[in-house]
Amino acid sequence: MADITTPTGEALVDETPAHAEPPPVSDAYRRYALWLLLLVYVVNFIDRQVINILAEPIKNDLHLADWQLGLLSGFAFGLVYTVLGFPLARAADRHHRGYIIAACLAAWSAFTGACGFAQNFGQLVAFRAGVGIGEAGCTPTSHALIADYSPKEKRASALAFYAMGTPIGSLLGLGIGGVMSDYFGWRQAFMVAAVPGLILAIVAAFTLKEPRARLSAAMRAAGQGATGALATFSETIRYLAAKRAFWFLAWGAGVRSFLGYGHAAFAPSFFYRCHGPEVAALAHHFHLRPQTFIGLSLGILAGVAGTLGSWVGGQIADKWGARDLRVYGSVPAVAVLIAAPVAIFLYSTPSAALALSLIAVTNFVGTLWYGPVYASAQGMVPQRMRAMSASIMLFVINFLGLVLGALCIGLLSDLLNKGLHLGPAEGVRWALILSVIGGAVSAPLFWLARRQVREEMVS
Repeated sequence: MADITTPTGEALVDETPAHAEPPPVSDAYRRYALWLLLLVYVVNFIDRQVINILAEPIKNDLHLADWQLGLLSGFAFGLVYTVLGFPLARAADRHHRGYIIAACLAAWSAFTGACGFAQNFGQLVAFRAGVGIGEAGCTPTSHALIADYSPKEKRASALAFYAMGTPIGSLLGLGIGGVMSDYFGWRQAFMVAAVPGLILAIVAAFTLKEPRARLSAAMRAAGQGATGALATFSETIRYLAAKRAFWFLAWGAGVRSFLGYGHAAFAPSFFYRCHGPEVAALAHHFHLRPQTFIGLSLGILAGVAGTLGSWVGGQIADKWGARDLRVYGSVPAVAVLIAAPVAIFLYSTPSAALALSLIAVTNFVGTLWYGPVYASAQGMVPQRMRAMSASIMLFVINFLGLVLGALCIGLLSDLLNKGLHLGPAEGVRWALILSVIGGAVSAPLFWLARRQVREEMVS
């Protein structure tokens, strides 16, 4: 059994067993839990993303600017979500993670429904912040639970399977939100989006098992001793300080998240403003209203492609990573080099139909990083640091993505619109194009991680 030494010289016990240990749960239960956690994450993203398809009617009803839409879509939610991730990750390392997920799910669903009652911008900001309070306890806790449920050789694909909740939830959020808004109004769309989470919270509370005690018993039986005291935030930071690949992956993923959340927030507005007549004609051809058509089109194209990309990324990470862990950095880097020129062409083409088709390409390559990056956050630390490690990585990813993505693109759109007099259509178009160009910096960050990731994995 080897010891792990922090940069400060402090010795930590490597809890990775020297030989195979019994799984903490059966394969059948593991599959059930993965599907349940996927559904929880789908609801997570329905409640996050439904506001994007509702942005234009909310803007018109409450008389908002683009920067205010950006604040609603990202900053108000993301700041609370990001900051609360640490204390909730600490709680997840100490208490029953199934109960924490269930309580957080019920909380954010309730606040999502409350958004439908907002009468002004301030109230909507407050309710969106409340959604962030609940969702902050979902992903770090789920990542740690999945890592404990899954053997090392299946960890990347298990986490990538969970991450499919991002595109699936976005698909449903855009689709349901568009239909509900067109036929019943944006307020009713929020209320409908809240219902599944309230039901699913009860299921999670009663059926998600906590494997921590069984893992500890298995390690003692294997001669490993107890897992030791739970890691604090400062201890985990000190341990990760020497993990250069961890930080390159986190910052690279953060830049991708900036583009992902920022573009998702303004994609419907881009099509309404830049391709309005063609969108109306396409919607009429399919006997749909424009908002329903855009919601369903973006949801299906982005959701299906993103789901497939997340799954493929996880499979590559597990299969190729078994031979060479450097694939954890090379796959995301190559994906960026493909995505950037496609995205620029997407926002430049005069054809709405072609632009919609290219959404599928950008979302497929844009989700390939999920499995490799999230698996690295779990594999670079001992078991007792997993929730906190995930929370630290998600802090970087969500601060750049959730907090800054939509807000910065909204500010840039307003600047180009009013400051340079490009107008609302060209303002949002060039804000999206310029962000793609700047976001290409993520490719060298992922490639730098590739050089050291093999040496930094411990479990």
